[in-house]
Amino acid sequence: MSKQNIYKDTLNLPKTKFAMKANLAQREPNMLKQWEDSGIYQKLRAKAAGRPKFILHDGPPYANGDIHIGHAVNKILKDIIIKSQTLGGYDAPYIPGWDCHGLPIELNVEKKLGKAGVRVDEKTFRNGCREYAAKQVAGQKADFIRLGVMGDWDNPYLTMNYDFEANIIRTLGKIIDKGHLHKGSKPVHWCTDCGSALAEAEVEYEDKTSPAIDVRFTAVDKPAVLAVFNASDDSDKPLNAVIWTTTPWTLPANQAVALHPDFDYVLVDTGSELLILAEDLYQSALQRYGVEQSEVAGRCKGYQLENQLLQHPFYDRQVPVILGDHVTADSGTGAVHTAPGHGQEDYVVGMKYNLEVDNPVGPNGCFVSGTPLFEGQHVFRANPLVLDVLKEKGALLHQEDLFHSYPHCWRHKTPIIFRATPQWFISMDQNGLRKLALDAVKHTTWLPEWGQARIEGMLENRPDWCISRQRTWGVPIALFVHNETQELHPDTHALIETVAQKVEQEGIDAWFELEPAELLGDDAQNYTKVSDTLDVWFDSGVTHACVIKQREELQFPADLYLEGSDQHRGWFQSSLLSSVAVNDVAPYKEVLTHGFVVDAQGKKMSKSRGNVVAPQKIMKTLGADILRLWVSSTDYTGEVSVSDEILKRTADAYRRIRNTARFMLANMDGFDPAQNCLNVEQMLPLDRWIVVKAEFLQQEIIGAYEQYDFHQVYQKVHNFCAMDLGAFYLDVIKDRQYTTQPDSIARRSAQTALYHIVEAMTRWIAPILSFTAEELWGFIPGERDESVFFESWYAFPPEIQEEMDDAFWQKVLAVRVACSKEMEKLRVDKTIGSSLDAEVDLYCDNKLLANLEKLEDELRFVLITSYAQLYKLADKPADAIDAEDVSGLALVVKASEYPKCVRCWHHREDVGANAEHPELCGRCVENVAGEGEVRHYA
Repeated sequence: MSKQNIYKDTLNLPKTKFAMKANLAQREPNMLKQWEDSGIYQKLRAKAAGRPKFILHDGPPYANGDIHIGHAVNKILKDIIIKSQTLGGYDAPYIPGWDCHGLPIELNVEKKLGKAGVRVDEKTFRNGCREYAAKQVAGQKADFIRLGVMGDWDNPYLTMNYDFEANIIRTLGKIIDKGHLHKGSKPVHWCTDCGSALAEAEVEYEDKTSPAIDVRFTAVDKPAVLAVFNASDDSDKPLNAVIWTTTPWTLPANQAVALHPDFDYVLVDTGSELLILAEDLYQSALQRYGVEQSEVAGRCKGYQLENQLLQHPFYDRQVPVILGDHVTADSGTGAVHTAPGHGQEDYVVGMKYNLEVDNPVGPNGCFVSGTPLFEGQHVFRANPLVLDVLKEKGALLHQEDLFHSYPHCWRHKTPIIFRATPQWFISMDQNGLRKLALDAVKHTTWLPEWGQARIEGMLENRPDWCISRQRTWGVPIALFVHNETQELHPDTHALIETVAQKVEQEGIDAWFELEPAELLGDDAQNYTKVSDTLDVWFDSGVTHACVIKQREELQFPADLYLEGSDQHRGWFQSSLLSSVAVNDVAPYKEVLTHGFVVDAQGKKMSKSRGNVVAPQKIMKTLGADILRLWVSSTDYTGEVSVSDEILKRTADAYRRIRNTARFMLANMDGFDPAQNCLNVEQMLPLDRWIVVKAEFLQQEIIGAYEQYDFHQVYQKVHNFCAMDLGAFYLDVIKDRQYTTQPDSIARRSAQTALYHIVEAMTRWIAPILSFTAEELWGFIPGERDESVFFESWYAFPPEIQEEMDDAFWQKVLAVRVACSKEMEKLRVDKTIGSSLDAEVDLYCDNKLLANLEKLEDELRFVLITSYAQLYKLADKPADAIDAEDVSGLALVVKASEYPKCVRCWHHREDVGANAEHPELCGRCVENVAGEGEVRHYA
């Protein structure tokens, strides 16, 4: 055996069983099984008992289909928060949930069983829905668990659980008690494919081509209108108010024409007729009509025309001119065709004028029997027929196609209509709910801050909340209504509790199969049992009552709601309104939103584009920790980009973190913290410095977690691994770790520092890289609890006053970088191989010289050169190179002429001075055969 191999056995080479190759896709499922078998979540709850609580309430995903990348982002963000709050000393339980009622489930069950009440009875259909939803929950749950999300997966909340359904009904009862419910025939978003009303959150806007038409409404009393305009006309020219609309099919329901009270209107003589148009719009309107010669015959304000009568363009009906602030001068004519049965603003203004709420359109979107001219026609197919009638009557002034944004059903992707039907509403204003909700918004923290303005704008303008649906699979509106007065039963409060108790035992079928006489006795003949179901947004919106207030481990209000930015109009709002209606306060203290996932070009994910990134595929190839690291690396408050290339870069960053941890573990071989951990005073200054550096970094990381700035956590941890550790500290201590005696102060000092850093860093990454942190935890030396998730943030040893403080080491680091630049030139020229082949002479000004002299001969270990000699700057030779980034420093770097020690690879003058070890330097002789080298600084 050669002497070099003999000396190799005297080195403390790195050694660890912590694998370099992560194999996350294979390793993670095994860890999940360990967590499940050991009951890790239940143990965590026991350990956290008695701590202050932090409640992040889970917004329920819909129980339909596989999870997508957006689900993964949402659940991972929640898990990061829960785990970081737990490390921060809180009891942070996580109760996952699912939204289980509603139309998408019905549609899927219809494919198998047929329509409820047609091919199968309603009870069988509801059982089919329940079974389908349970299967969807099971599939999604498995994927969420695979993501590494910890929670009470054995006891999630499901909106279809009997107790949950019962508490939904109880919450409705409380809202009724507070005076917020009313029934009315109001226009609501209606999907003719669903055959049901839609909630605001179930409406999305897509582009559509519609006929844009200008229609004449002829003045009934021409002289009276002329007088308002202070105009005269002795001819038989008709005088017409002109409306502009993109929904010709609503004209059969027209009840009025609205003007803005404060707009200026002109009476324009075109030669063949007199037209009433808004002054700001009349020129563009005439251009549209092709009128080249015209004259303004008079002017007036809108309010002066109030109550003038106009002839409906094709029905034998006279309609009034009314006034409304909703009329705009952005486009059109300044006169708005008003059909209270087909528009929210029309309805509101119609109430002021006591207009009839006429809705001639049935649930299927077709004009009902008896509708003159259009009976049986679907509304969108009726548009051309309306135009034909208008042309025939001479009422169509102009028509063109308009490509514009139009409301569509989010499920069917088809255009919807506004349709007045008898519905149940939570009123925004009859008992002050709007004001209470807006006040609650101001007492909530919105992250990002723009969330507050967004939800305020929605609340200020939103109509009453239509909570009734005409569905089979949903929680019933469990009310009895008097046949004549339409009033609720006087014992509604008690009846609701009785029904809730039945539902608690039998589910929602208990209501649907209930005979009214069973509860009302002989009075049942005077009442109708309501058959409508509740909007599913009501189901999920009342989780504050059905989950937070029901589960012992939770507390109301929740600390945080976290969902996508579309939920200001969805779950955030339905939760707010229902909570304020019942409790007078918001159900949350903070609301945090994340953006949507897009591809690298910022395009929406879609199968047709082929840019869908499935979380299941990522977990099977790269592993869940890569997915989690990607989520943490993004500024999720805006759009979140993902692609194979982005995930590849994430995997590279992961390897940097993993390999840094592995290097530290490998260099703790033979270290038992109980026996070998040094007090701070015994440690070398360089080691104390890196520990203090890590402690300060931990404070920044904790702050970033508390602010939910996870990309800051990612960047700080990655930079620490790459720069402070990889590019400096770990590089410097290699020589000391490998060459000094195993139990020397020099080696134990570095190992102590590494131990503190690994203990801390494992905790830092645990909320994000949960699997990797748990794996690391099992390899850190010393006694410890079974899981990193049982820990709190690391308690570092006390800091001592240090002459070699951070400022000192930053200056040394700058000198090291300057030397490395010069050595790199020699490496490129093949003058040297590694930096240990070099010697460096440093010519320094007085201040820098005084600093570097503190390190004495150990400066060479910091620079990783065989020699490092210090001189005064005034003595620098002609061939010295001035350092670019360090003032007062000049360098001479050259290849060493001394022989190389086979053990430490330093080139030293004393190699061969010891006859027994002719290939070793004096330092290595001391480490191999003497009492061991002593280090003082580095």
